[in-house]
Amino acid sequence: MRPLIAGNWKMHGSLAEASRLAEELKGGASGADLLVCPPFLHIQAVVSAVQGSAVAVGGQDCHAAAKGAHTGDVSAAMLRDAGATHVILGHSERRADHGETDAGVRAKTEAALAVGLTPIVCVGETEAQRLAGEAERVVETQLSGSLPDGFAEAGGVVAYEPVWAIGTGRTPTEDDIAAIHGAMRRVLVGRFGKAAEGTRLLYGGSVKPGNAAAILALPHVDGALVGGASLVAADFLAIAKAAG
Repeated sequence: MRPLIAGNWKMHGSLAEASRLAEELKGGASGADLLVCPPFLHIQAVVSAVQGSAVAVGGQDCHAAAKGAHTGDVSAAMLRDAGATHVILGHSERRADHGETDAGVRAKTEAALAVGLTPIVCVGETEAQRLAGEAERVVETQLSGSLPDGFAEAGGVVAYEPVWAIGTGRTPTEDDIAAIHGAMRRVLVGRFGKAAEGTRLLYGGSVKPGNAAAILALPHVDGALVGGASLVAADFLAIAKAAG
């Protein structure tokens, strides 16, 4: 399958900076699918900037409800209306900062699927959980609780992001990454059957040009969810080139 290189811009950038970065990514690496997820306010501008290119645009979260009295939230339908095709859900920063549970992530994923968005559901263990030897159990539990029926058949994506590696410059060993990705594939195939053989599994957590090729060559690693390096066009495109 074609690798997916997704950039999570988090809460960074002015409107002008987002538009300029999007322009710099047009015509990027042809061997991988490129996706950028800017802040909500910048989605339409980024969609306009990449129009006519192969770069897709996504959101960083959505509400589980289709509409209603949810001040400060954005629905999946609103993202789709703004031109987004994907949405990141259950990122560890959302789970930690906003108390999101597996059940809540599952409800949001159902909402995304209902309007035709491709969900990228994030899972990952804390450092304490890894040191306790619980990394695989934690990830498997998150997968079981966060993914609704029909997820694999609808083309949903899973991103493994060990919490302790996000933004720290630290990464698990290649063996550790391969082990978790293998475990995720087994869980998904066990639940969804053959459809899950085509589910893209991304690695995230301090991915950069210097380590991308080695990580992306590992079994069951079908792309990357990139944080800080996605804010620099040259770095993001170098990661994408390493994938293809």
